[in-house]
Amino acid sequence: MFRVPFLIAVALAIAFGGGILSAMWALQVSAGFGAIRLGVWQAFPEAQTASADPYARSHRAKAGRLLYGSAEGLVFTATEDEQGRRLNTNCAYRLHGRTPTARTWTLYAADAAGRPLSTPASLPSSFNARTVLRHQDGGFDIVISTGPQPGNWLALPKAGSFSLILTLLDTPAAGSSGLIGLAMPNLERIGCGHG
Repeated sequence: MFRVPFLIAVALAIAFGGGILSAMWALQVSAGFGAIRLGVWQAFPEAQTASADPYARSHRAKAGRLLYGSAEGLVFTATEDEQGRRLNTNCAYRLHGRTPTARTWTLYAADAAGRPLSTPASLPSSFNARTVLRHQDGGFDIVISTGPQPGNWLALPKAGSFSLILTLLDTPAAGSSGLIGLAMPNLERIGCGHG
C-alpha cells in the first residue's frame, strides 16, 4: 500500500537532489562559455555583456565582482605555465614580453576564488603599467617567486597553487573580435624548491 508512494518520494528526492547538486557542480567548475585562449592566458570577453550565458551570469552574481563593460576592460587569467604545468608557489616563474595595447593594465597573483594572495604590505604583490620597469623596446621581465629577486619581482606567499590575473583597462582589444591575433606575455617556470 505504501510502496508506490514511497518509490515516488525516493524518485523525486533523487531527481531534485541530483538536479541541485549537478547545477551547483556546473557553476563551480565552469566560468561560462565563449572563452578565448591566448597562450597560457584565458579570458571570457562575453562575461560582462548582455549576451553572457547563464553560467557566466551566475558566476558574476556569486562572486559579487565588478565586471567591466566590453569596451572598458578585459580580464585574462593564467593557471599554468608554458609547459602546461599548474602554477605553484613552490616554483619561480618569469613573465616576459609585452601586453596588448591598453591605457593601463594590472597584474596580481590570486587564489582559486580569484582573491589576491595575502603578502606582507612591504613586499610587491602587484604590478601595473606605471610601476613595472621596462626594457628599451617596451617589453618587461617580472620574476614571480616567494624569494626576493632583483628588478621586477612579484612576491608570493607559500600558499600552494595560484593563478595570475592580468587586467587590460581601456583597451581596443576588449571591444574587438580580433583577440586571437594579440600577443600576450610569456610565462615560463625557471625553477622549483627554493625560497
